[in-house]
Amino acid sequence: MTVNLEKLLSKATTSLAVFFIFSVHVSAFSLTNCTVSGALNDTRVLKVLCYKMGFFTVPSPIPSKARHLDISFNSISNIRVGDFDDLWNLRSLNLSNSHVSWIQDGTAEHFPNLIDLNLAKNKLRTISSGLLRGLGSLQVLRLDRNMIGSIDTFAFNTLQNLQVLNLTGNNLKQIANVRPVLLSPRLEELYVASNNFDVFNSWELSRTPLLLKSLVLSNNPLNKFEITDNIFPKLDFLDLSHCGQNRTMLWNLTDKTFLNSVKTLNLSGVHIPEEKIAEVLHNTSWSSLFKLKLNELKQVKVETLLPYACLPGLSVLRMERNGISNLTARELKPCSNMTELDFGNNEISRISAPIFKEVTQLRVLRLKINRLTQVKNLFQNLPMLEFIDLSRNRISVLTCSDFANLTRLNSLYLFSNRISKLLSCMFKDLNNLEILKLGTNKLLTIGTAFQYDLPSLKVLELQFNKLSTIYKETFKGLSGLQTLHLGDNQISEIEAKAFSRLRNLTNLLLFSNRITDKTLQDQAVFSDMPNLIALELHSNVISYTEDTLKMPPFKHLSSLEILTIHSQRRGFGKIPSNLLQGLTSLKMFYGGNLNLNRLHPDTFNSTPKLWFLDLSKNTFADDDSISAEVFHPVPKLTKLIISRAQIHSLNFLPKAKLLRLSTLRAPGNVLDVINQSLILSLPHLKYLDLQKNTFTCDCNNIFFIKWALESNSTQVIYMNDYTCSYPLSQKGKSILDLNTESCNVNIDFMMFVCSSIVVTVTLLISFIYQFLHWQVLYAYYLFVAFLYDSKRKQTQQQHGYKYDAFISYNARDEAWVVDELLPHLEGEQGWRLCLHHRDFEPGRSIIDNIMDGIYSSRKTICLITYDYLMSTWCSKEIQMANFRLFDEQKDVLILIFLEDIPSHQLSPYYRMRKLVKKKTYLKWPKRGEDTRVFWQKLRMALETKEGPEDEKALLSTQGDYPRNLL
Repeated sequence: MTVNLEKLLSKATTSLAVFFIFSVHVSAFSLTNCTVSGALNDTRVLKVLCYKMGFFTVPSPIPSKARHLDISFNSISNIRVGDFDDLWNLRSLNLSNSHVSWIQDGTAEHFPNLIDLNLAKNKLRTISSGLLRGLGSLQVLRLDRNMIGSIDTFAFNTLQNLQVLNLTGNNLKQIANVRPVLLSPRLEELYVASNNFDVFNSWELSRTPLLLKSLVLSNNPLNKFEITDNIFPKLDFLDLSHCGQNRTMLWNLTDKTFLNSVKTLNLSGVHIPEEKIAEVLHNTSWSSLFKLKLNELKQVKVETLLPYACLPGLSVLRMERNGISNLTARELKPCSNMTELDFGNNEISRISAPIFKEVTQLRVLRLKINRLTQVKNLFQNLPMLEFIDLSRNRISVLTCSDFANLTRLNSLYLFSNRISKLLSCMFKDLNNLEILKLGTNKLLTIGTAFQYDLPSLKVLELQFNKLSTIYKETFKGLSGLQTLHLGDNQISEIEAKAFSRLRNLTNLLLFSNRITDKTLQDQAVFSDMPNLIALELHSNVISYTEDTLKMPPFKHLSSLEILTIHSQRRGFGKIPSNLLQGLTSLKMFYGGNLNLNRLHPDTFNSTPKLWFLDLSKNTFADDDSISAEVFHPVPKLTKLIISRAQIHSLNFLPKAKLLRLSTLRAPGNVLDVINQSLILSLPHLKYLDLQKNTFTCDCNNIFFIKWALESNSTQVIYMNDYTCSYPLSQKGKSILDLNTESCNVNIDFMMFVCSSIVVTVTLLISFIYQFLHWQVLYAYYLFVAFLYDSKRKQTQQQHGYKYDAFISYNARDEAWVVDELLPHLEGEQGWRLCLHHRDFEPGRSIIDNIMDGIYSSRKTICLITYDYLMSTWCSKEIQMANFRLFDEQKDVLILIFLEDIPSHQLSPYYRMRKLVKKKTYLKWPKRGEDTRVFWQKLRMALETKEGPEDEKALLSTQGDYPRNLL
């Protein structure tokens, strides 16, 4: 499995090699856009894949524990020593296809234990003395497809363990330029094809015996191939294919035994006249030759070449692409000891049985890609045949005798022909047949061809035909069959027990047919296959509308482990809650591209062993499309794929209890925020793929970003390519460019600040309550009065006052108000007074009534007594009246003291003290004193207009009363 690596996590000495990351101190996944496979602490399998990433420099830092590193298909032109740290565990390094033109000497010393180095398809021009220094353990080196023209004399002297060297496709020009590589004493395979060699002289390469076992010189314009010393005593494979120039290559062996160890010789496409090839074969001792390739020889005459090609010890002869149209028994007579013949890709249209009467030992016969139209007992003289390839011909008819008596036949390839009918007797004698390929023909029906025993048949391929119906017991004679391929037909009907007696069948492929839900409605369709492991039904026309099925189709498949039903051509509709009933062993379920919009919570109730689930390309756009309960029956789920499914949120996962989930792939959705609860709910997550989603780049994703960069257990695939979709100002920018520092919150500091604020506020409130209680209370009511005053001003200016005076008094003084105040002011003087008990509107709040009373009256009369001063509501009334006095700058307040109150007792009520200091007030006469002056003065106070001059006039007439009590 693969996953993506993101940006570098601070001090990780970790280094990512194609698929994994190494770390010295911190083992977090950290290389931009690289993919990792394996465990960070497991040096046996750690792979880091950085291919096709568009890198211009070597990614850094590469984990020190990396075992396999792939940086191929990039644009790294120069490599310096400092680009790599020491990678002691590295065994494989792939730098191919990366435009490398220069590597600094000493770079290879960072890989002392490297075994395989691939530098193919770059732009190196020379192999310097220090390029490979330090690679003492190297066994395989690929330098093919570069521009190498020279090799330093001592470039390979430290490669003591090199066994395979590929220099194909360079520009060495002379075989002498290859000589420095022979300083590697254990070199066994040397590939120097396509190097523009025009001469091969053995003495230019070496004068002493070499350990080479394989030498490839193909595609060189050789005009001479000369061996003057026995330098190849152990050579096993020699490839001279497509060598020579203008059909003039000279072959010269001073001793015909110099190549007697060669077992495989490839002379395909050599530019040598036909008679010269025959001469080469005849005048050389090929005592060990086992396989000879003579493919692509232009205008070859088989009758001339075969007597020489069929050497006494030769077993395998390949003569493909030679334009051969006819074969005769006389031509093949010298090949009587041959065990394998390949005449594929020629123009043979007719062969008769007598042709092979002399090659009775033949075991493998390849006749693919010819023009054969029939077989006609072709193999009756070949009782030893084990493999026949007749694929891609024009065969339309087969008879019962075509393969008769081939009791040893193991594999028969008949695919890509024009066969339209299978006879019941066609394969009856093939008791050892294991593989039969009949795909891509024109079969309309299978008939009874497989109702007779083929006990050894394990693989039967019938794909790409025109089958429409599978009848009952069609395959009853194939008791040993393991794989049945019926895909890409037109099957719409499968009868009950069509697959009966296939008790060893493990793989049944029925994809790309016309199977519907009605085809599968009989449970007996899949009966009698107790060992079936994989069933492929994808790309059919199955669909359901029911929530529950009466006859679940897979009820008898208790051993099934893999089920594919994805990509139904008309949409699946819905997955019935019991569709998977009976699949108690199911491990992998492919349900993508079914146009599903909801999963029933009971969908997987019958599949407790499920570990792989693919639901991609569906339409789960609603929040309740997938619930957490769906996953409760599958606690072993390890890999979940829900790509391109229109999913807005993964909020169903935290409650899904998927504690074993290691891979989650959800690319191509509309996910905007990945929250902390999701990540914490998946403790064993190793690979997370969220490419091409619509991320919101704000502080909501800050945890996800930091976690992705710092996690040492989970790899986020290609996070470097994740871009912002919101807000619009950030659209298209990398999610990694989000300023995470702006979202950082120091919890300790915030707790300190909050606790300090709480303590300070508590102390402040306590202080205010203790020492400034009345001032705060006064300020509050002052503010309320201000609000009310601003609202009432305009109304009163328009409509006038409702009352002449609002009477503010304590309830205990109500008797004086009723007995004295009302009779005089309302009865005798005719004033309109506002009183609590009489004029307040029931149901309204007291404050609103007080406000209305004060602002609906020209004056406010406060009756001051001890009880008044102690009353909360009286205090509110005088405060509001005082604010009106302050705001309107009018004489609207009249104070009347009904009791003598010493000044020191007024002190706690500092607002009252303040008022009596600057306001005139009236005092109720003592018992027995005349009250007429009092009522006269009160009348004058009520009659005065609210200007300052009127107040002065009133004061001038107040001789009996001091201005204040102090």
